[in-house]
Amino acid sequence: MEHTVTAVGVIDKAARVLAAVEERPLDLAALMVATGLPRATTHRLAVSLEGHGLLRRDPEGRFAPGLRLIALGRAAARALHLPEVARPALEALRDDTGESTQLYVREGDRRICVVSLESPHGLRTIVPVGASLPLDAGSAGHLLTGALDPTDGWVESVGEREPGVASVSAPVRSDDGQVIAAVSVSGPIDRIGAHPGTTHGPAVATAAARVEAALGRVSSDGPSSL
Repeated sequence: MEHTVTAVGVIDKAARVLAAVEERPLDLAALMVATGLPRATTHRLAVSLEGHGLLRRDPEGRFAPGLRLIALGRAAARALHLPEVARPALEALRDDTGESTQLYVREGDRRICVVSLESPHGLRTIVPVGASLPLDAGSAGHLLTGALDPTDGWVESVGEREPGVASVSAPVRSDDGQVIAAVSVSGPIDRIGAHPGTTHGPAVATAAARVEAALGRVSSDGPSSL
């Protein structure tokens, strides 16, 4: 097999070591043959990957995929299927509240809308899928940065990102408690009020919990569980 080496050669070599043990555990000699790397390089990379939990030793001392890869795989599955698994909960939330609903994830110093469902009202909030919004304004941004603590399961904002618009957001958390997304309801202040959390907060929190449960099924059973 032909290997492509980029400027970040050590990453390419580490990837070759991980790929080599994908199907079965290998001792150091077999790992050298599978990767085509010198003994010293193979040993150094394997031990380093073991230290990070990406490789482990089986009872015979052979190198095998590490348990850390399970967590990484679950995170990848969540990210890949997040919009798909979240949509039913956001559809129900839109129908229950009559307002527009969104799902945001953080990307660097911005938040990205990955699901957007519009209210049936003529006057409504419209956030297109793919929209990149600031993190320092709006309830979803505050959740994704940790700036506000959702003590009631949700946070609200009024007229922060756009005059005349209010929103309520609840966090979607991973198994280890990290906020990985924010479910939001947004609409004109004239309709949802200056304290939208009082009316819509519990429903938004329930929707976020439904998304978490759906993601848990993906992590445990794979996409076929959807």
